[in-house]
Amino acid sequence: MKSSAVQGQGRRTYRQVARAEAAEATARRIVLAFGDCTKDRWFDEVTLDEVAARAGVTVRTVIRRFGGKEGLIQGYMDYIRPIARAERAAVPGDVDAALAGLLQMYEKVGDEAMHNLAQESRQPALKPLIELGRREHRAITAETYAPWLDPLPDAQRTRVLDALVLATDLYTWKLVRRDMGRSIQETRTIIRGLVDAILADAPRFATSGNDPP
Repeated sequence: MKSSAVQGQGRRTYRQVARAEAAEATARRIVLAFGDCTKDRWFDEVTLDEVAARAGVTVRTVIRRFGGKEGLIQGYMDYIRPIARAERAAVPGDVDAALAGLLQMYEKVGDEAMHNLAQESRQPALKPLIELGRREHRAITAETYAPWLDPLPDAQRTRVLDALVLATDLYTWKLVRRDMGRSIQETRTIIRGLVDAILADAPRFATSGNDPP
């Protein structure tokens, strides 16, 4: 009897785990479908019907899992944040690895991110996604260049970090790679030159009477 009860409990646990994994796989398909829909379409043009069709589920499933488009944005943020973090992972101070991961990510999703930024002023629902990108970029930049930043006084550190964020920003990549039409290698060389110049000049980022709080 005891053995049968244990086996029954094991089967129930297995079914529960399988259902949870299936639900997670469905949610992942939905947020990826949403991401695909928004790559080259305006946010207000994307419909839940289209997302559901791409994900191979019903609209009811999308609504039950995410509620609507705002919920889809949150789900997409939860999905992409750890992926972006992993792609940009580098030992603090390893500039080559940091830039390689960053530029590889820009090559993959940079145009999509610029498409979202172009809608920022007229689509408030996208603000959390856009702000997440900005926060993550600054935080990862601070981690990457910590060996140069951490010894500096607070105001000086802020200025150097501001400069590094600008040098490695998506807009900088877009200006060089898309607007100027430079190759991937040329883009990397230009951005690396900016970063090296900032790091070399970091001690000279003198404080002034207009220091941030």
